[in-house]
Amino acid sequence: MLPIFYQTHLQKHLTPAQLILMTMLLKLIQSEKQVSLERLARVFPYPIATESRRRKLQRFLDLPQLTIARLWFPLITYWLTTYCCRGQTLSIAIDRSQWGCINLFVVSLIWQRRAIPLYWKLLPKLGSSNFEEQTKALQQVLPLLAEYKVIVLGSREFCSVDLANWLKESGVSFCLRLKKNHCIETENLIWQRLDELGIVPGTSA
Repeated sequence: MLPIFYQTHLQKHLTPAQLILMTMLLKLIQSEKQVSLERLARVFPYPIATESRRRKLQRFLDLPQLTIARLWFPLITYWLTTYCCRGQTLSIAIDRSQWGCINLFVVSLIWQRRAIPLYWKLLPKLGSSNFEEQTKALQQVLPLLAEYKVIVLGSREFCSVDLANWLKESGVSFCLRLKKNHCIETENLIWQRLDELGIVPGTSA
C-alpha cells in the first residue's frame, strides 16, 4: 500500500482506475527491479494481450498530469515539513549517470545514508552536464528548500568556478570535489597544489 499522504495527494490528480494502475505498476517495479516497458507489460496482471498491456501502460505514462512539478514536488514538500525542522541543514547531492545512450542528471536529498531524488532530467546528449543544465536543475529544487540551510555536494564533474559563484550568489553552501593536483592561491601570487597542503576529509586548512 502507498502511504496515506501519497494516496490523498494522488487522488486529486488521478481517477480511481488510474490510481489503481499506478499502485500496481509501482509494486511491479519494486518486485521486478525493472523499468523496461516491454518487461513490465509482460508481467502486468491484466487479462489482455501483452501488446495491449504495453499500449495501456504507455498511454498511462503519457498522461499530462504525470509531471515532477505536479505530482512529486508536493509530496517532497509534505515529507520535508513532516520530518525536517525549519532551519535544519540539508545536504543535496548533484550527480549524473550514463547507461549507454541514457544520460540522467539527478538532484537528491541525502537522508539517513539514502539518496531521495528531488528532481531528475534526461539530458539530450552524452557526456558531462554543463553550467546551464546544472543551474536549471537546481533552480527547480532550491525553492522547495527555502526554509532550510542547504549544502550542495558535487563530484569532480561539478567543480567549476561558475557553479561555485552561482551557488554563493544564491546563498547556498557547497562542497565540490577537486582533483588533488589542482592549485589554489594561498597567498597573493603564491599557488600550491591541494595535495601539498596536508588537507584530508574532515579537516580544514
